[in-house]
Amino acid sequence: MSQQVRGVIARSAGAPVELTTIVIPEPGPEEVVVSIAACGVCHTDLTYREGGINDEFPFLLGHEAAGTVESVGPAVRSVAPGDFVILNWRAVCGTCRACRRGRPQYCFSTFNATQKMTLTDGTELTPALGIGAFADKTLVHAGQCTKVDPAADPAVAGLLGCGVMAGLGAALNTGGVGRDDSVAVIGCGGVGNAAIAGARLVGARTIIGIDRDPRKLRWAAELGATHVIDATAEDPVAAVRALTGGFGADVVIDAVGNPSTWEQAFYARDLAGTVVLVGVPTPDMRLEMPMLDFFSHGGALKSAWYGDCLPERDFPTFIDLYLQGRLPLDRFVSERITLDEVEKAFHTMYSGDVLRSVVIL
Repeated sequence: MSQQVRGVIARSAGAPVELTTIVIPEPGPEEVVVSIAACGVCHTDLTYREGGINDEFPFLLGHEAAGTVESVGPAVRSVAPGDFVILNWRAVCGTCRACRRGRPQYCFSTFNATQKMTLTDGTELTPALGIGAFADKTLVHAGQCTKVDPAADPAVAGLLGCGVMAGLGAALNTGGVGRDDSVAVIGCGGVGNAAIAGARLVGARTIIGIDRDPRKLRWAAELGATHVIDATAEDPVAAVRALTGGFGADVVIDAVGNPSTWEQAFYARDLAGTVVLVGVPTPDMRLEMPMLDFFSHGGALKSAWYGDCLPERDFPTFIDLYLQGRLPLDRFVSERITLDEVEKAFHTMYSGDVLRSVVIL
């Protein structure tokens, strides 16, 4: 039987979000209804609201979520009612060319629920990243649910669903940061600071946080940066080289995603070092550099999509590390808000006052 719950929608590009009543259908084959406990406010949700993803309005926003499985449809075996889960937008198919080659973290055909959630008048909703978790409950594909230890704080656990996982994965999965490496991270918001926390976790020797905002640099130091660089006061490339014996860092992560920061990342790395782009550029951005520099520097130039994460592998591991006190995921929760404060949280995000606002349901 379908049910009606509260949900936050974006009805048109740029318009303030609305808290309204939405309809959740009974789960069909391979579908699951999840009762949402907490959901982080991610910049991607704001991009949806602004029409920067596509124009399939109205959107049901929210995707960094954790909650409890309420009911499951036919043929669901991976989760059961009562399971505590983190929702993800990479429900791997197992059959695409990436999955067949043993690289499911690059799956090209991820699953979403088949049925649509709707408004009470029957208008179909487009769930953000196939999730739509700014709601009391949501409908997802069973593969979008990853079971983790229920001892975890839902406000903390849900952040692995997107931004924090993107940063951790950029450092550990894509960048391959290891013990005694030197690492520089450009942009110390939620994603960049997660990369810093990941580098610290695996024992990187030198961890450099770079930003223009003193608050973000303080957060970087708290989360594991051994050095911070104020990009308004000194040249980041020269500063990184000075901190790494004149050579540059083994891994440089661009968590901003524009041509100037990517160029800084390129020249701040050691010969044969790695650049990881995890910040998301806009379609109009272009890069112009001497091609000879690409040849002469060697190394690897990579992009991290969702931190090259595989939810069933990564989520339980990071939650266990958090519960052991080895990964301070709780520091990313700057404030806890209610469902009717999402629009306010978007404005707080603009001001740079938080790493993450988290909706508690």
